[in-house]
Amino acid sequence: MGKPHPLKLRQRVVAHAEAGNTHLSAAERYAVSVKFVNDMVKLKRKTGSLAAKPQGKPEGGKLTCHADWLRAKTDAKGEVTLDEFVALFAKEQQICVHRAAVGRLLQRLGFTHKKRPASALT
Repeated sequence: MGKPHPLKLRQRVVAHAEAGNTHLSAAERYAVSVKFVNDMVKLKRKTGSLAAKPQGKPEGGKLTCHADWLRAKTDAKGEVTLDEFVALFAKEQQICVHRAAVGRLLQRLGFTHKKRPASALT
């Protein structure tokens, strides 16, 4: 994901457009797209600010609040598969989750998945 344009540039572009110039001339003068000028003018009218919105995903996910429960289940049962965790979430927490979401939460909690050689299982 690219970086947002600096606030100073945003302010200059909007000021140029609000001074009675066309959006096309503002775009050419500041080497940005016409769509950018349109978006900045709309943003200024709607919010009164030209600050960039936060980029990326918010921290956590829908399972973050269940991290303590998941850790307790792992400590109590020992080795539990992702599919077993999905079933436990559905049964005990009434949450429909994908096994990948459970895996990501386990990784964030510091649990690792280590494959054991076949000889170690006997």
